[in-house]
Amino acid sequence: MTTADTLRADARACFAAALAAVDPRACVARCLARDGDALVLRDRDAREVARHAGPVVVVGAGKGVAAMAAAAVAALGPALAHGIVIAPHGTTSAGLGSIALRTAAHPVPDAAGVAATTDLLRAVAAAPVDALVLVLLSGGASALLVAPAQGIAFEEKRELTRALVAAGAEIGGLNAVRKHLSAVKGGGLARAAAHAAAVWTLVLSDVVGDDLATIASGPAEADPTTYADALAVIEHHAIAMPPSIRRHLGDGAAGAIAETAKPGDPATTRVRSVLVGRNADALRAAGVEARRRGYHVTGWPAALAGDAAIAGRALAHAIARATSAEAIVAGGETTVRALPGGLGGRSQHLGLAAALELAGSSAVLLAAGTDGVDGPTDAAGACVDGGTIERARRRGLDPEAALAATDSHRLLAATGDLIRTGPTGTNVADVVVALARPA
Repeated sequence: MTTADTLRADARACFAAALAAVDPRACVARCLARDGDALVLRDRDAREVARHAGPVVVVGAGKGVAAMAAAAVAALGPALAHGIVIAPHGTTSAGLGSIALRTAAHPVPDAAGVAATTDLLRAVAAAPVDALVLVLLSGGASALLVAPAQGIAFEEKRELTRALVAAGAEIGGLNAVRKHLSAVKGGGLARAAAHAAAVWTLVLSDVVGDDLATIASGPAEADPTTYADALAVIEHHAIAMPPSIRRHLGDGAAGAIAETAKPGDPATTRVRSVLVGRNADALRAAGVEARRRGYHVTGWPAALAGDAAIAGRALAHAIARATSAEAIVAGGETTVRALPGGLGGRSQHLGLAAALELAGSSAVLLAAGTDGVDGPTDAAGACVDGGTIERARRRGLDPEAALAATDSHRLLAATGDLIRTGPTGTNVADVVVALARPA
């Protein structure tokens, strides 16, 4: 086995450890359990947050929600009344009992998401006054919880979302827009459940900084953003707005339409929220595995954000300079503005940029989405090494041109550097593991 083979195997083992650390079933089971006739909610440090004795209605959405719901069913036992959760198309799960699993499109919403969200809101509205509404949220929920505000056509909202994603809008800005075009986001779900005995949310975070108001666009949280913020995001990316959306956001900014739930709103102050899993947990596990394999581990000084290629070059430059067995572990969510005809995702784009920097070195860099899906491809990301660029050129491919065209997928497929895991059932943003073991 060559040095590159060993490094690649080690990087994949670190990524596997990262995924295991954020398994939704285990994350939920740590925070939700029965104590006699009561259901107890605990935080990440095992401190009791709340308890409830009575029926429970379960709702939720996201890439990890099916596994989260299965863990909740196991904890609830006979207290489970009914529920509905929404996951991406193709998701299957057993052990959901009376919780209905509905599927919809991600990252661009579809009509199935509208229908499922309508039914979810009806389930919340029908919750008995003595019931707990248990909300399960993971990354991807913003696109799956779809309830356009009054006067907004679903198709127009969908096309605006598609344009913002293609323009590389960061998650915070994208969610500010979604909240102000929605009846469920920005505390809308909490308002719908205001009559219930209690509302708890269990959250698996895919957001840098783990801001509860940003994760899944904060359906049960107060929203610090405004209609003016939403307008600014759209204008910054120079996206054309349909007349109904321009009118709605303009009326909101002028105070003619009620804002989303703000701090102090009674519907959100009664919500008890627990962050059950996050990117930092995945990175910690990856670092533990790297140490076990003999590497000195350094955490990247900041969460990954901004342009994927810039991040890839910076990480690769740092690891290529290592003089001993070194590991750099990083995580977050970068962006890439896809050009027409290009195929890839932010992790593959980051990986290709890194490969150009690593050419000829004794280092590897793995970049992958913890959900197993990177852009509109069948890959989770890529694992590149010092020979990636040479392999590409031998096949008549131009790495610099591929990077400029945001066409990383085809090149990395040809060089054998793609990582394909299939959907993992979790989602805590992206993980990058860079390893070096100089001779």
